Amino acid sequence: MKPDLSPPHLAILISLSGEGGVERMVLNLVRELAAMGLSMDLVLIREESRHLQALPENVNVIRLGTRHSALAILPLARYLRRRRPARLLAAKDRAGRAALQARRLAGVDIPVFIRLGTTLSEALEGRSKWRKWLRYRPMRRLYPLADGIIAVSRGVADDVRGITGLPEEAVHVVRNPVITADLDALAAEPVPHPWLADGGDPVIIGMGRLTRQKDFPTLLQAFAQVSTRQPARLIILGEGGDREALTGLSRSLGVADRVLMPGFAANPYAWLSRARLFVLSSAWEGSPNALTEAMALGLPVVATDCRSGPREILQEGRYGPLVPVGAVTELAEAMVKTLAAPLPANNIQAAVAEYRARTSAQRYLAILFNGAPDANTSHLETFP
Repeated sequence: MKPDLSPPHLAILISLSGEGGVERMVLNLVRELAAMGLSMDLVLIREESRHLQALPENVNVIRLGTRHSALAILPLARYLRRRRPARLLAAKDRAGRAALQARRLAGVDIPVFIRLGTTLSEALEGRSKWRKWLRYRPMRRLYPLADGIIAVSRGVADDVRGITGLPEEAVHVVRNPVITADLDALAAEPVPHPWLADGGDPVIIGMGRLTRQKDFPTLLQAFAQVSTRQPARLIILGEGGDREALTGLSRSLGVADRVLMPGFAANPYAWLSRARLFVLSSAWEGSPNALTEAMALGLPVVATDCRSGPREILQEGRYGPLVPVGAVTELAEAMVKTLAAPLPANNIQAAVAEYRARTSAQRYLAILFNGAPDANTSHLETFP
């Protein structure tokens, strides 16, 4: 069979640099759009992710052969001239700026959209004014050239408007495609660790990269306080540069025998579905996918009231306690209270219904293609 050389409806540009939430959410979106009949090119700057193994066969993978967004501008311009996708969606800030520069270099009029998944001003908190200026200046110069900015939460939308001065109508909010059709089946897979077997001590779980952003030291310290009041165990799923420091902290707190850090979990849902409580301890977020995934499985949750996302997802604390960032004692107290009196699972699940992958994909299509089929999408039966 000859390869399909016709232009794709959509090209998605991303730098895959690990197993984080951005990578998972973009690939969830790719899979959902592919299932809806959209022809797609997945254009890769970097490709360091095990999530690539789960791509549908009908997604065309394009490798730009570079490891940095700035170096991807020239090969991306060549790609745009050659393939002429109907739309280009760039994931993350640097990829978005590269996409806008590549479009100008290619001399094409392909609409470019940028997806943003974090509050950049929080990520740069504590940096010098010079470092912030170096990051913000190109955003202020280039973002007005985009055909739209897609933010994963109202907090991220407010943040990018504050940085760039873009008008409200230029920034759209689309919830992440967190809840996929196979979520329940994955959650029902065999118990991945003896701690999660029925009848054991309550298991508290956290999930994310072992980095400063996730603030797992606060979670460990809060767990140590919980452990003085009741039997419990803590599992932290994820990998990252803070592993050694977190291991040392668990020892110094005297809880190392009740803390498990198994690293990256290809199927975190089998872990989440058997835990008793999920805790988000982050210093900042965009829209925390792990929190949404836990709630989609009916798991009671506690979260820090960081910018941004938890307050939106938990609807001002209606579906789980919100505590100040870094507040160890308040976090421990919320954990104990939630373990003792959890909300009903069906109430928790209903709170995150808008994070279903199909709902998110339909919203993306409505924004990317102006809400109606055109010549490039008229055959899609499920197009909004």
